[in-house]
Amino acid sequence: MGTVVGGGRAVPRYVQIADEIVQQIRAGVLKPGEMVPSESELVDRYGVSGGTIRKAMVEVRASGLVETRHGKGSIVKDRPPVRHRSSDRFRRSHRQGGKAAYLAESAQSGATAKVSVLYIGPMEAPEDIAERLDVEAGTQVLARRRLYFRNGTPVETATSYLPWDVVKDIPELFAENPGGGGIYARLEDHGHEFAEFVETLQARPASKAETSELALSPGAPVVHLVREAVTTAGRVVEVCDTLMAADQFVFSYRIPAAD
Repeated sequence: MGTVVGGGRAVPRYVQIADEIVQQIRAGVLKPGEMVPSESELVDRYGVSGGTIRKAMVEVRASGLVETRHGKGSIVKDRPPVRHRSSDRFRRSHRQGGKAAYLAESAQSGATAKVSVLYIGPMEAPEDIAERLDVEAGTQVLARRRLYFRNGTPVETATSYLPWDVVKDIPELFAENPGGGGIYARLEDHGHEFAEFVETLQARPASKAETSELALSPGAPVVHLVREAVTTAGRVVEVCDTLMAADQFVFSYRIPAAD
């Protein structure tokens, strides 16, 4: 049975339970790293069926405040979102100060960041990437695939694709650590000055493989972001294909009102 609220609309019991659990998390009654009470405990506490509790936990997981671990239950997350500032994160001053974008934004949020390099080497450009780089599909490009961690938890994967004629004479781009300021700083060191970065975002449920790679709950949302790095000469010298745990990032954009 639901409780009747203003206008005669009934709130389902599972929604009430979910709201109470979410409020306990936000109030610190359930602390980061603690397990949410088990289904049987919640059944006893609220005097409802297991089905009602399962529906309530679907709502709790949708809040992004807990993650489900197979065979263990749900645990309260201890990772507040990174603020992902499109208008600030690629400032030249960050690169000149030796900070790549992810490390800069993580530092601003007080998080401990780590980057694990999964692959660096030649690859045939997929059709969609080739179109963005203005090369033929299958053309050899340099691929750099990374897995990003925040406070020890994987939050993002990213693969950069760079034209071979651009990178072949920049040995740092073939190294795990390209040096202070990241690959954009090395590209600018070699005369590829950036004019703008163009990003396209799409939210969707994570695939099974993505769920595993980013340690997400089944069906958790992710943000698929594709970025083009455009030089003052009008050339796209990098396409970055990124997948992010949606609960870990807040996107904030500054959009000029003038022409």
